[in-house]
Amino acid sequence: MPSRRLLLVPLFAVAVLALGACHQVKKLVPPNFRSPEDSSTALDQAKATLQQATPCCSSYADFSFQNLLPWEPKRFELGPGSLVASINGERSYFLSFRLPPDSKLPYRIAIKAELNGRWLRASYLFGPTVTLLDEAFQPVSSEDIPLCEHMGWTSETTGAFGSVKVTSKQARYLVLYSSAKQQADSTYWEQSPAAFSAEAPVKMATAGSFRIPHGPDGSVWVGLMNSTFADAVDSSICGKAPKGDGVLNTLRTALPVPLWPGADPAAKPGTVNTPAADTPARPDDGNQAKPD
Repeated sequence: MPSRRLLLVPLFAVAVLALGACHQVKKLVPPNFRSPEDSSTALDQAKATLQQATPCCSSYADFSFQNLLPWEPKRFELGPGSLVASINGERSYFLSFRLPPDSKLPYRIAIKAELNGRWLRASYLFGPTVTLLDEAFQPVSSEDIPLCEHMGWTSETTGAFGSVKVTSKQARYLVLYSSAKQQADSTYWEQSPAAFSAEAPVKMATAGSFRIPHGPDGSVWVGLMNSTFADAVDSSICGKAPKGDGVLNTLRTALPVPLWPGADPAAKPGTVNTPAADTPARPDDGNQAKPD
């Protein structure tokens, strides 16, 4: 009997440890189900890092323009370790290029910013500003590029897209940076942030939109426009679509009148003569079955 008790004691201890292990496992949360980090924290840290950096240049003439603008959009990473300029007293990471001398005017330059952050709700975008310079390094034009969302089939065609058109023959150089106005702006995004909460994908939001803030760093694509980026730029979403009159009304306006049941063939295009909803159906002449 005592030997049986001695055997039961270690078995009981193992069972207790197993239950404790199961309890610990229940506390583990998969990465995709964890609560997202605060977006303002990452953005504030990025801004603080930029302000602590030492600017290399305060005049466009001090920039290096050895690199030719890529012949197609190319990805660049802007952030700690990148060159910092002080433009009009505003600090920003930047890229500088020589414009292709043989390109026929006008031509387009493609720009894309990628989401900076693991969670959509906690992400931000590099807000691009483009300044074109003449041969004396004087500004020809300067523009805060508006970004529009496009969700493509590949990572190359997914992100926040924009473009700038070069129309002046005096333009020789390009500087890409982020102005203070851009860094305080945001970009429309059509997906709801609730869909990326700690409860996703158990509870997914079916409606809603929000805006992703701009920041001072991140991944940015820049280069001469190609067909892939042109399709993405031209079909991107820049804001909430205006509310229409409904698919049925649109079809009634677009389709020829005789195609609609009950329509008067003599009616003018765009008008439809349909029976009212509470009007009883008209019996077929001579074809309706008579009661016995």
